[in-house]
Amino acid sequence: MVKEYDLLVIGTGTGGSIAASKCKEAGWSVAIIDDRPFGGTCSQRGCDPKKVLVGIAELTDWNERMYGKGVRTAARFDWRNLMEFKRTFTATIPQDTEEKFKKLGVGSYHGKAIFYSENELKVGSELLKGKYILIATGAEPIEMGIGGEEYLRASDEFLELEELPKRIVFVGGGFISFEFAHIAARAGSEVHIVHRSERVLKHFDPDLVDLLMERSKEVGIQVHLEVSVDAIEKRGDSFVVKGKQNEKELEWETDLVVHGAGRTAALDMELDRGNVERDKKGVRVNEYMQSVSNPYVYAAGDAASTDGPPLTPIAKAESLLVAANLLEGNYEKAKYPVIPSVVFTVPKLASVGMSEQQAKKSGLDFHVEYQNTTDWFTYKRTNESAAAFKVITDQEEGVVLGAHLLSEEADELINLFALAIRFKLSLQELKDMPFAYPTSASDISYMI
Repeated sequence: MVKEYDLLVIGTGTGGSIAASKCKEAGWSVAIIDDRPFGGTCSQRGCDPKKVLVGIAELTDWNERMYGKGVRTAARFDWRNLMEFKRTFTATIPQDTEEKFKKLGVGSYHGKAIFYSENELKVGSELLKGKYILIATGAEPIEMGIGGEEYLRASDEFLELEELPKRIVFVGGGFISFEFAHIAARAGSEVHIVHRSERVLKHFDPDLVDLLMERSKEVGIQVHLEVSVDAIEKRGDSFVVKGKQNEKELEWETDLVVHGAGRTAALDMELDRGNVERDKKGVRVNEYMQSVSNPYVYAAGDAASTDGPPLTPIAKAESLLVAANLLEGNYEKAKYPVIPSVVFTVPKLASVGMSEQQAKKSGLDFHVEYQNTTDWFTYKRTNESAAAFKVITDQEEGVVLGAHLLSEEADELINLFALAIRFKLSLQELKDMPFAYPTSASDISYMI
């Protein structure tokens, strides 16, 4: 027997749950489906639990920096205790999420959704028909196509480790590898990052990345560049990561190998049966977030092929957009304002707006202000050894084009620059703004 709904949503994270709630509140019949615990990746297996772990890494680093400067006791990292604390944030999310949907009157289905036709889904033995279908399934690690790939552990598995291994190899030099490497190194593990090209964290300012690389080395993280990983082998209780660097064969013996080599849209749902086209980024959609090949289907978040970066705020914005277009007819087009992004290493690396390379290609009359700030009061007071900024301004218009920060305060300070860019605040307005003093924000007038 077919169960019919106005909207079927695949995925219970940010990209799916917001649209589901909005449409239900508008009077639609809605069902939501997930083959993993309800609540999505960010809150359970990504951003939020990761930042809990980062907090302890920051505290440990702070303690080490201030040892002998008012601090006399060394911090001890208790991984098992940290995992217990992390679970206080994640343990109730599936039940809380499902109860929220139940109160709203949203139907819940547990299981893998696959297309049965253009507007029908199979979930186990259930056949569901939707006037519309929203795909918001997020992302998953890419397949690397190497021998022993089954020994790779995903980032969500790292966040569930009961014991932290003594030796860890991270494959890939992006967000995941660097953030988790900084956590593991502060916890006492021997850490290696193996990356295939000559630059890591390629979407961030290279000068600041170089400073972060130096700091990473200081805390014991070994980064190996231009290495192609060819295979992972099991050797007793350990693993051996094998690779090549300029034809030179290399290998690392380790207790854990973590996949940090990139993610792709999670779309294992027999899209062909639903006439849903995809490309390497995700479901191909038009400017209204509607499938280009199936008008019944929309997509949002990491599952959609758009110009937006794979960040939670983008998934939220796209989910709201989908809801608006479903309820009112396609009338609102996807727009991507400047979105700040942060690598939660210790210290943090942040970026918003135009890069120096983009400014050079733009033809604009621009100025780059680049300074090391370790001797500024804000950073010297906590003995930070890596702190710097690069701010790019439009000389003719007198506004900020881009900001790039490296410091313990970067994750908060970058939001002020995002506001300045979004609302085109003039440099003079920023200089005249009386921020609380002494704070990192009060330094802005010296950064532009």
